[in-house]
Amino acid sequence: MVKRFSDWLRRVSTGWVTLAALVTFLLFTALVLPRQAAVSEADVGSPDTSFYYSRSDLYRMAEAYGEAGRAAYIRARFTFDLVWPLVYTFLLVTTISWVYQRLLPVESSWRLINLLPVLGMCGDYLENISTSIVIWRYPWSTPVLDWMAGIFTALKWLLIAGSFVGLLMGTFLLVF
Repeated sequence: MVKRFSDWLRRVSTGWVTLAALVTFLLFTALVLPRQAAVSEADVGSPDTSFYYSRSDLYRMAEAYGEAGRAAYIRARFTFDLVWPLVYTFLLVTTISWVYQRLLPVESSWRLINLLPVLGMCGDYLENISTSIVIWRYPWSTPVLDWMAGIFTALKWLLIAGSFVGLLMGTFLLVF
């Protein structure tokens, strides 16, 4: 099933679809990201931009946001942060699939690298859900989720970074 999903992603990642993913990503980063950054919680930190944080760090951020900031954080997770992972995953999946289908034979297990961005997106959504629940419930403690949130964030960043490394390596090998 995993291989079939990877193969399907590869099949739909034509040159035109990959170009559409790139244009979507560039437009989103040029038009949407700056506005989101302007209203973000950058002055007190954000779980989304941290590599890892402890449960006490997460509660400290929730405290610093204040009531209005917590509401804004949760609203952003269920508006902007529903779309953003789809945008970067669309770009990474299609470009990795496009590069690796030109680089490797069909039977190569390395073609499964196109699933890394999908796993990263899942980590992002798990992070958003867990941090939103913890911040929504603040000042009450949310055992387990408060601890897992930092792990989901680190996992997200490792998988997304691995996706970019895989893309860069594949592109380098394809070009040279």
